[in-house]
Amino acid sequence: MNAANFLDYKSWVVVGDVSNEEKYAYKVLNSLRTAGYDVEGVNPRDVSGTVYKSLSEMPIKASVLDLCINPKSGIDIVKRAFELGMDKILIQPGAESEEILNFCSNNAINAVKGCALVELSKKHKI
Repeated sequence: MNAANFLDYKSWVVVGDVSNEEKYAYKVLNSLRTAGYDVEGVNPRDVSGTVYKSLSEMPIKASVLDLCINPKSGIDIVKRAFELGMDKILIQPGAESEEILNFCSNNAINAVKGCALVELSKKHKI
């Protein structure tokens, strides 16, 4: 499976600084929404109260986790996603680490390094 295949799944969660218009997590979240995806944002450091602070707070289980966060925080997100039964993770450039990739490999998580914005632009001409 590659990054483009993940776009076949309509339910996503983007983890990162999803409230900051300057950050890629924000751009990914809004691009997915614009393209008709059911997407939620998670930011563990959120203080605004406008997004979820953890995957556990979300009312639905997303099919795809878009990891757009520092890998030091990302490994905990990936482990929680695994506990929640998520098995598809798109790892944005800069969010990857050997620890995350090894954890995914060892736990049958389909983890792909790629950029959702690039794949969306190919598929939906955004």
